[in-house]
Amino acid sequence: MSIRPLHDITYRPQFSGHETFPLRYGWLKKAYDCVEEFEDKKDNKLHCWGEGSITRFGVGKNMVSSIRHWSTSCGIIEEKGTSYNTTKLGKYLFGSKGFDPYLENPSSLWVIHWKLASNPKKTTWFWAFNHYPSRTFSRQLLVQKINQFTQDRGWRCSQNTIFNDISCFIRTYAISQKTGIKHYDSLLESQLTELGIIKPLDDKEGFRFVNGSKPSLGDGIFIFSLLEFWSNYTNAKTLPFESIVYKPGSPGRVFSMDEEEMLDRLSNIDEITKGKLLWSEVAGLKQVIKNYEFDEEMKFSFLSHDYLKYKKGRVSR
Repeated sequence: MSIRPLHDITYRPQFSGHETFPLRYGWLKKAYDCVEEFEDKKDNKLHCWGEGSITRFGVGKNMVSSIRHWSTSCGIIEEKGTSYNTTKLGKYLFGSKGFDPYLENPSSLWVIHWKLASNPKKTTWFWAFNHYPSRTFSRQLLVQKINQFTQDRGWRCSQNTIFNDISCFIRTYAISQKTGIKHYDSLLESQLTELGIIKPLDDKEGFRFVNGSKPSLGDGIFIFSLLEFWSNYTNAKTLPFESIVYKPGSPGRVFSMDEEEMLDRLSNIDEITKGKLLWSEVAGLKQVIKNYEFDEEMKFSFLSHDYLKYKKGRVSR
């Protein structure tokens, strides 16, 4: 991934695919189970997403398309030609030995958010968390800003499509407070509202990114995201503090963490990773040093720490 992927000349924006439906409770599990069932069949696209899927999922055709979009965007399943496969993350969460099939652990929600907001293919998500310069916004302001951005980039995008995408983005993270009443349909919508990373303002028109401490963000998902960002950003053995906090696609940007919170996290990274990652402050230069070659298994092993810790906490109550 380039340092500024949205500015890459080959970049193609995406403002659709969800059919205006936010990610809803239970959708990722349903999609995973469906793809897993037909995974051994060649060219299984029609088996997974054909006419039979309407009956299987108990929803309309547009919502089936939305389920497919979200499960792919969240990295739970992947499309390969005319077939769909489950991914390592999908197996990790929803497989027969999955850690959290019903997404009860906050770390599961954080990793799903990470997969969406650090993914340049999800244009509005990536732009809002990684490029939008303010902490507060309104629906109309985001529409204006992204419209201007698309014009500056020379992209041809329907304003109505952009408006619908931004509306979906907001509903993914914040239940609308405009009427003061939470509609039943809203309560069935995105589990990511539980993260509290975007909240309505008192004026009932605006919203704010909640910056700072994220108590429910486990050390495991933090290390997991840091390693993913690092592998996409540079091959160097060191990663500057400023990059971790401020670069597009970084944990600091995606999780809306300020410098103080990031310093608290990184100061303990030696202990958390058992010396595989080291925090260094020498001659005023703050950076993380990679002291180990991480593979996919090791990255996911850090996630398991969050689930084991969460399980122990529930048992001890």
